[in-house]
Amino acid sequence: MDRSSNLNLLDEAFGFENQARVSPRVLLIEDCVETSGAFVLHHLIKRALSLDGSGVLLFVALAQPFSHYERILRKLMYNIGGNSKSVEQNVIHSYSMVYRVGGFTFSYPLASELLMVLDVHWSGCNLVTQRDNNRLFFLDMLKLVCPDGDEKHNIEGGLVELYGKIQKTVEVSALSEDSRNCITIMIDDISLMEVAANGSSNHVLDFLHYCYTLTSELGGSLVTLNHEDIYSSTLGPTPILHMEYIADIIIKAEPLATGLATDVHGQLTVVNKGIIVEHGSPRNRIRNFHFKVKENGIEYFYPGSQT
Repeated sequence: MDRSSNLNLLDEAFGFENQARVSPRVLLIEDCVETSGAFVLHHLIKRALSLDGSGVLLFVALAQPFSHYERILRKLMYNIGGNSKSVEQNVIHSYSMVYRVGGFTFSYPLASELLMVLDVHWSGCNLVTQRDNNRLFFLDMLKLVCPDGDEKHNIEGGLVELYGKIQKTVEVSALSEDSRNCITIMIDDISLMEVAANGSSNHVLDFLHYCYTLTSELGGSLVTLNHEDIYSSTLGPTPILHMEYIADIIIKAEPLATGLATDVHGQLTVVNKGIIVEHGSPRNRIRNFHFKVKENGIEYFYPGSQT
């Protein structure tokens, strides 16, 4: 089967035409209060833990507990094959049908029952199974706080301890022959790390640089989410500016310039710096399209293409 036929606009903007998972690169997701970009992170989690992948995902959670991501990914699981081929079925069942190989469609309740029976087959999106199989390492850092006192020492020590956990996990995973070039570190999110560090941008910058160096040495990927208009300071160097500089792909989730709409929830701008033209020189490719959040997935479309 041609994998590219199942790609959506976001996958195409990433350059996933001939890839099953995130290739070695740095991805930065930026959103704002009005428009969350968390769904892009969820999409990349599913990609990193795809059925035909063999990589390892190390997830640093500062925003939500494990149960939140597990619930979201189980919903996305029902939409692995995209929408049903029948427009009438999509309308009647509110896009809750699941299309699989051979043209079979299943209702949402039936898919739920099949999920329980065929748990191993669907493990590509089952975070509990992936964690048990050592393909997902989840670091719950919701209570990460760099204590007061000797501020510089405590802040640096807290982030150094966190990096030590990441480094140890990555190095152990890299011993596996199948996982050596398929390690992904995801951080959700940078802005909350700044809060935990009492606004110390320099220490957060050092931490991100160490993670970038670690993934670069092992041929892995670094994916970060940042709520740019909530916590970040505008004074001095900021982690977001550093990440924008080293990122191969920048994804910005923004509200519509024309305001709110019932059938459009926002717009995505994807800047892909890793495009190689015919003569071998790199150039940026920019894609802009709208999105609509649904129960079991996200619909992407170009402006004006919806009727």
